[in-house]
Amino acid sequence: MNLSSGRIWPYTISFLIILVFGFCVATVIVTSNADIQESDFNMDTYQEVNININEIIENKISFNQKYKVEFSSDSLSVDDTTLKFIVQDLNLKPIDNAKFNVILNRSMGDIKINLEKPTVDNGIYRFKSVKLTHEGVWNILVRVDIADNYRYYNLKVDTRTQEIFDKFKVLKVGDRVKKLLHN
Repeated sequence: MNLSSGRIWPYTISFLIILVFGFCVATVIVTSNADIQESDFNMDTYQEVNININEIIENKISFNQKYKVEFSSDSLSVDDTTLKFIVQDLNLKPIDNAKFNVILNRSMGDIKINLEKPTVDNGIYRFKSVKLTHEGVWNILVRVDIADNYRYYNLKVDTRTQEIFDKFKVLKVGDRVKKLLHN
């Protein structure tokens, strides 16, 4: 078979089309076998979040214009994880009437730990210590309600490095990477 320069192009194009089709089929097979879970970032299905996203964003902006929430912890380990939230208005006056809904979960698996009502003292909300089932990174999903305002937070707790960080703040600023490089 003589493949002069004029006859090789149809074979090359046909081969590339078959190759691309093969990559598409391989992608579908690999992703169908992956353990993909729906996000529960705002403690709801993504369909409900999508429907109510404007209200969620407006409430976040309104909340941030009135209140400040700080996250800290007395201890972060598998045996003893104690979460503490400090709630203040922008004038640094403590807020004692906030309502918290806090869920600890893993990225993989169906492990969910709902934290019970916290104790409140001068704007400091302390949750009872919980025992985690695995070492590593846990999601902390938080909804804070104060009067008619609410806000969602998506935090991560790492029991190995004993720190809490806001997932999106770390992605934007790179504070965690800078901290690790300087230690």
